[in-house]
Order: sequence, then C-alpha cells, then structure tokens
Amino acid sequence: MPNTKSAERRMRSSARKQERNKSVQSRVKTFEKRYVEALESGDKAVAATALREYSSVIDKAVKGGVLHRATASRKKSRLAVRLTKLK
Repeated sequence: MPNTKSAERRMRSSARKQERNKSVQSRVKTFEKRYVEALESGDKAVAATALREYSSVIDKAVKGGVLHRATASRKKSRLAVRLTKLK
C-alpha cells in the first residue's frame, strides 16, 4: 500500500494507463494477425488493405506512447517486405 497521498494517486494513474496500454497492444496484435492471415490467403489486394490498416493502428500506438517508434518502424518494415514477396 502507498504511504503518501501522491503515491496513492500515482498508483491509480498507473492502473488507468496500464489498462489503456493493454487495450492498445491487444488491438495492434489483432490487426497484425489479420494482416498475416491476409498474406497467407494469397490475395495481394486484401493484404495491402490490411497492411494500411495495421500501419495506421501501429502509428496511433506510437503516438500514444504505447510503442517505441523504432519498434513500430521495424514491425511495419518487416511486414511490408512480406507483402512485396507475395506473388
């Protein structure tokens, strides 16, 4: 238990931020799975649309401070390469 009022407030704040971050991370993973499924289906148009949606979600996660910008860039780059390899 926190000893001071400020520590108590920080605890509540941290709990709220943790909930928010968890939901954003879950959303990122969901869109990543959708994109990978689109890749595996072999339809390049659907996969390209899924990549755009995934990129948007991941950029929003960076903007909110949930992901580091380098991590986001690496993920987008690796998944984009997989799209270009799709025939």
